[in-house]
Amino acid sequence: MFSRRCIWVNGPVIVGAGPSGLAVGAGLKNQGVPFIILERADCIASLWQKRTYDRLKLHLPKQYCQLPYFPFPDDFPEYPTKHQFIKYLESYAKHFDINPNFNETVQSAKYDETFGLWRVKTISTGGPIPVEVEYICRWLAVATGENAEKVVPEFEGLEDFGGHVTHACDYKSGKSYFGERVLVVGCGNSGMEVSLDLCNHNANPSMVVRSSVHVLPREVFSSSTFEFAVSLMKWLPLWLVDKILIILAYLILGNIEKYGLKRPCLGPLELKNTAGKTPVLDIGALQKIKSGKIKIVPGIKKFSRGKVELVNGHTLDIDSVILATGYRSNVPSWLKENELFSSDGVPKNPFPNGWKSKGGLYAVGFTRRGLSGASLDAISVALDIAKTWKDETKQKKKSVAARHRRCISHF
Repeated sequence: MFSRRCIWVNGPVIVGAGPSGLAVGAGLKNQGVPFIILERADCIASLWQKRTYDRLKLHLPKQYCQLPYFPFPDDFPEYPTKHQFIKYLESYAKHFDINPNFNETVQSAKYDETFGLWRVKTISTGGPIPVEVEYICRWLAVATGENAEKVVPEFEGLEDFGGHVTHACDYKSGKSYFGERVLVVGCGNSGMEVSLDLCNHNANPSMVVRSSVHVLPREVFSSSTFEFAVSLMKWLPLWLVDKILIILAYLILGNIEKYGLKRPCLGPLELKNTAGKTPVLDIGALQKIKSGKIKIVPGIKKFSRGKVELVNGHTLDIDSVILATGYRSNVPSWLKENELFSSDGVPKNPFPNGWKSKGGLYAVGFTRRGLSGASLDAISVALDIAKTWKDETKQKKKSVAARHRRCISHF
């Protein structure tokens, strides 16, 4: 049994209570604009709280990861742990008095051309019985991010494998893999760090490297590689910065291609901007690869009972599989529009022009530039909504009341 409600929101609806949604909320609070945040999980930043491994730290220095108007505490290290980052986000929400509606999953969001309003339908499961809720609002901010759903590729014979198979989002620690032969599918930052963690817990990982990958040192010249690249880009074109990064990576890390890690043709920054593929910042996995403790293997052909056959014809005996195969946006499953977002659930226009569309629709956290890109989007979105909200509140108080009556009349 469902009960039903309709709610008029005198401000925007924000979908997602991760860092992006919280940052928009903080900006709106500063402008005095009311809003509602809808979150399908039972906590803020559910990706960080429920779908990350224990050893995770921020890959970039904290000054590039803090949200607007509220810096990290001075006593936090340069690369905060996941638990420190969660603590920071909780303090952020408390500081700005942000209270999302938890356990509320958006089913659909559609623009009503007749009234110039968004109709956001949700299922709320926070109470004793599920409740269908329709929110009526003038503005909709999509802050569900690029990593809302895990990507699980199909592999021939995986159902016959018989061993433990999990996605990296459910991996916590290598403790439970002691002594096991583990196939890690994927060689991005997650694949590298999971493989390193498995090594540190005396497991025997083999990492699938199906294509090319950029591996960079986390730091150069006693500063973060990212900070160094940002400094160079103030004076040099991107292609030249890429060349410098690759040369420095070769000098510091050596020739990684002889270990099965082929570099892409595009430079690390250009590849990140065009395809969203983040370079790996090495925190110790490369040394394990060089020593043979992490084995590099090519793509998968098929699985069988306790085994995997690779595209080069070799067969490995394995006990477990960890799919470090990434995440994707879930926007196409619920947002009924095709102006702002592509079929992949990311804005069609690249950064910095992908945050706004017509009809009061906004996107936050889809920049392929991590938390710093999300923060820039959030500031733009909050200021833009606040300007229109203040103008319309002054001029259209009667119209707002009329829309509220229309909403109620639907039920």
